[in-house]
Amino acid sequence: MRRDGKRAVLKHLGVALAIAFGVLRAADPAGSGELPSGRVVDLSHAFDADTIFWPTEEGFVLEPGFKGVTEQGYFYAANRFRQAEHGGTHIDAPVHFSAAGRSLDEIPLRQLMGPAVVVDVSKPCAADRDYRISVSDLEAFERRHGPLPERVILLFRTGFGRYWPDRARYLGTEARGDDAVAELHFPGLHPDAARWLLEHRDVAAVGLDTPSIDYGQSKHFETHRILFEQNVPAFENLANLEALPARGFSVIALPMKIRGGSGGPLRAVAIVPEN
Repeated sequence: MRRDGKRAVLKHLGVALAIAFGVLRAADPAGSGELPSGRVVDLSHAFDADTIFWPTEEGFVLEPGFKGVTEQGYFYAANRFRQAEHGGTHIDAPVHFSAAGRSLDEIPLRQLMGPAVVVDVSKPCAADRDYRISVSDLEAFERRHGPLPERVILLFRTGFGRYWPDRARYLGTEARGDDAVAELHFPGLHPDAARWLLEHRDVAAVGLDTPSIDYGQSKHFETHRILFEQNVPAFENLANLEALPARGFSVIALPMKIRGGSGGPLRAVAIVPEN
């Protein structure tokens, strides 16, 4: 191999090692160089014909391809799929509501993995489908569980995850199309709480078990706009938040890397230490 060829190989190897090390450090702030051990909890719903999307979207479509034994004698299967960026368990990139915000491929990996907490607001949400998570909810969490960690992935458990995939109970309506948007009723994060988090805490990302970080009756999507102007992405339609403790665990939330994307499918997991 020529010297310039060797130099190029070493350069690419160095970049790959740096990326891998960065991923491990992001999931392992203590710097041991290893992923944290513990129970793994899947925070993503599967994509299929029942996956819930915004009422104006078609949904997830799997187009079956070949499945069987080929003429050469080996088994082979391959399908096609299509869907909107925003549906099922997915991420909203900041550019979704901020012209200057990062697109999906521009979000730093370190922002998508790290220490996480779950703020349980399932009781007030059960009493009011239009509940908006408040600053007082966040302050009550900290009084009970201690301050939010730095660069925290902040998850909110509304309890609506138990309704998946029942559209009527999850969204508040089974209707589809533009007119159905006015019938949406589900909880979200109050804009005042979003501002408080940006001003007083260090948040890497937010997520919850509803279709939107703004509540269903929102007309101006203020919470999206407030967070995304500061490049804080949101995870929506999360699953199994009831299986997580209030704090002391890590989240790894990796989306499809769509260049220029405003969002995309998300495979998110939590790693909960056994002790």
